Amino acid sequence: MSVSQISAGFAAVVAPIEDPDDPVLSAPLHNAFDYTRSLGPVLGRFARGLLDGKIIGGRSADGTVYVPPVEFDPVTLAQIDDFVEVSEVGTIKSWSWMAEPIEGQPLSQPFAWALIELDGAGSSLLHAVAAESAGDLSTGARVHAVWKTARTGRIDDIDHFALGEDTEPAEPNTNEPSDTDGVMITTPLGLTIDHTASVEETWYLQGLKEGKLYGGRTGPDAPVYFPPRGADPTDGNPTGERVEVSDKGVVTTFCIVNVPFLGQQIKPPYVAAYVLLDGSDIPFLHLILDVEAAEVHMGMRVEAVWRPREEWDHTLRNISHFRPSGEPDADYDSYKDHL
Repeated sequence: MSVSQISAGFAAVVAPIEDPDDPVLSAPLHNAFDYTRSLGPVLGRFARGLLDGKIIGGRSADGTVYVPPVEFDPVTLAQIDDFVEVSEVGTIKSWSWMAEPIEGQPLSQPFAWALIELDGAGSSLLHAVAAESAGDLSTGARVHAVWKTARTGRIDDIDHFALGEDTEPAEPNTNEPSDTDGVMITTPLGLTIDHTASVEETWYLQGLKEGKLYGGRTGPDAPVYFPPRGADPTDGNPTGERVEVSDKGVVTTFCIVNVPFLGQQIKPPYVAAYVLLDGSDIPFLHLILDVEAAEVHMGMRVEAVWRPREEWDHTLRNISHFRPSGEPDADYDSYKDHL
């Protein structure tokens, strides 16, 4: 069976693109990734010091103590291996007042970001300084570290710095250290933006909410892109027609996922495949389930498995996955140009 024969059996619904009746869709979009890495022997020594309530620097060949320690001597380029405990008291070298703290910053009330040169160090450490007002701060002011009681080997084990030189020793760590504490560190990275959909994205997403799959094209003889794009990438012309495509298609290429990773929602092995929907001219990526991974192959005819209607929203996740449709395989020559 060829793709052209299949497409001929599916009556595409074509409509000119107009501004949607509903307002263009807009919603918060949050991208996040927790980055885990090894700190190595130098920064690892600094992190293990924080677990113990100590600030460790690294001394270079010329006697300069860097806090945090640099991995390699900036003059000789040799790896730093001379570690020095410095004071938790220091001097503000420069500062900037944060009048309106934002989420995720060290303190929720107004504070200062400051470069602090700790006694015994020859470089400055960036950290937060608590103060009642900007008027209480000055370059040259003396500050001391205020420690958290539950420490994990991160720089925020120092909760903040406070004005004055009166220090209190860090309390014993309430976290149970492990062999990896201070050697491996996980840093959450995230960005939240307000995403406003284009006109094409809006009617594509509205279609998904209604259980319909809309692609776009520039004219009657032009290729249909699913999901739709604002313009045809081959000539730059706007996609002036909206086309409803089928929820059946052909597997063009695929991979079997065998390796587990953070955040994985499906137990390996499973298949991620590019599916060329009937009525479309470009495949898109989705899951192939309800079949042994080893049985998935190029040319396999598949169909969408939709989630229950009450779960539908403005998202492609309305389609849980694709599964074999039971139809004969498509001829390779009919879809090879879409690989």
